[in-house]
Parts: sequence; C-alpha cells; structure tokens
Amino acid sequence: MAKPKVALYWNASCGGCEEAWIDLNEDILKVVEAVDIVLWPVAMDFKRKDVEALEDGEIAVAFLNGGVRTSEQLEWSELLRRKSQLVVAFGSCAHLGGIPGLANFSDKKSLLECVYETLPGVDNPEKTHPQPKTKMPEGELELPVLWDRVHALDQVIDVDYYLPGCTVPPDLIMDAVNAILAGELPPKGSVLAPNKSLCDECDRNDSKPDKIKITELKRPHETFMDPEKCFLAEGVICMGPATRAGCGQRCINANMPCRGCFGPTDEVKDMGAKFLSALASIIDVDDPEAMEGIVDSIPDITGLAYMYSLPSSLLRGKKLSS
Repeated sequence: MAKPKVALYWNASCGGCEEAWIDLNEDILKVVEAVDIVLWPVAMDFKRKDVEALEDGEIAVAFLNGGVRTSEQLEWSELLRRKSQLVVAFGSCAHLGGIPGLANFSDKKSLLECVYETLPGVDNPEKTHPQPKTKMPEGELELPVLWDRVHALDQVIDVDYYLPGCTVPPDLIMDAVNAILAGELPPKGSVLAPNKSLCDECDRNDSKPDKIKITELKRPHETFMDPEKCFLAEGVICMGPATRAGCGQRCINANMPCRGCFGPTDEVKDMGAKFLSALASIIDVDDPEAMEGIVDSIPDITGLAYMYSLPSSLLRGKKLSS
C-alpha cells in the first residue's frame, strides 16, 4: 500500500521549525518509514512543478511553518492547501504570526527605510530599495511583493490543526504524526497541545503564594532568580498565566521566564490583553507616580505582551493609512 504523502514548507520563519524535525532524533526514521515526503525545501530537492503535478488532495498532510508576508508565501500556501487533505500550522509563526509579526507595530515603508537606509553600516547613498520587477541586461528580475502586514497562516488559507511552540517539542510532533496516521485527530481547528495554562503545570507552583503582590518589576539580568521560586512572585515578568501548557517547561527549567511562544488557551481571545490583566492584578501600588515608574521599567510592554501573537490578536498591529 502506498505511503501517505507529506509536505513540509517554510514561509516567514527563522528555520528553527525545520530543526524541530531533526530534533526527533531516531524517531525521524519512524516518520520517514511511515510516510512519503514529497516536499521539504530545506532538506530535499523538490521543485514547485513537482507539487503542481500532484492531484488536488493527493498530499495527506502539509506542515507549514512561518507567517505569511510576501506574495510568494501566499502562492505556496494556497498551492499546498489545494494539494493537501490536511494543513497543520506548525510553530508559533504559522499559528499566531510569531516574532516576525512584531513588525506589524511599524509599516513597510519605515521598515525598508530602516534596513536599507538608516541602519549603522548601511552604505546606500542612492537609497535603493528592492523592487518587485527590475530590468537587468540579462532580462527582467522579479522578486516577491512584500506586504504591509505579517499574517498568521489561518488568515490567508483554511487551517485544519495547529502545533504551537518556538519551536514545536518533539513529543508533540510525534503525537500529531501518530494521530494523523491512525486517523484519531480531535475536531478540526484544535491546537494539538494541552488546553490549560503553563502555570497550571509549572513545577514552581508550590512556591507561589495564594495572592501574589509585587511593588516593582525586575528584568532577568537585574536580579538573582531563585530556581525554586515563582518568577512573578519574585517580580520577574513571566507569561505563564496567559500561555498554553505543553512545552515541557523548557524555559522554566533553564531558569528563564516564559515568553508566551505556545500562545493562549482556547478560552483566551487576546493573549496580550490576558497577560496585561494578570500582571495588573498583582501590582500592589496605589500611588500613581509609583505605578508610572513600574510601567516605565518595562522597555517595550506591548512588544513583550504580544511577542508571539500580534498578527492574530485583536490589535493586529499599527493602524495603516487608507
């Protein structure tokens, strides 16, 4: 019997989600034995024409990582949606927009000016920017069109399931692959991870007081972080109250606070708002000037609260001129 066909593709991402498959170690041999990989640009030399030649729906599942910001990324996403029975948004950027989505706090014009004109070390006296089409002696050079926004995958195509994380832990990958092969998937639209907050399973819960009250906020490099104590109780910002569990507490076990890469639970509509609400509830300060000082101690509060989720939040980003 023919093996189910699987596609792996990356959009606006760092490449870490490609490494996540390698992090399966010996288990990747089980995956390769069970499926027929028909697309994996980072590891195998398939061409777009190879995918286009497949029948619609011939691919059993496509795992797409990265957000979507260019015309080429949209074209590939739509192609793989058409050719695949299932599409899985793989990792934080496909799931929520991810760290690249923080660019939505700016606009394309400002970003291009920064990268190609004003950054230290840039030598571009003519202020040349990349153009979608440029005539060269050899012919016309065409580049993908850069959009004004970074989009989560489900904002441009229909997505069946989500695997969260920056990047996805090996156990969640194998659980998803096994569920797909066995036909034992949850309802469409499910996030394939526990639907509870990271705080609910955090090993530091025993050290957390019944009511956390803090009068100042500290950045990790500004204080000694006791590896046994709740970060928030120590005044160190941790996104655990607003973040879905399932990561294996990787950051927590390295004595670093959670930054929210797993996204929110199903009950949360806006992760940043949920976190800011949780943070405000534990600040025990009445004096307006002291409160202002606490707020000012966080260099980029919106960037922190929406580090992984801005494109999929209620904010979406900076309001663009019409």
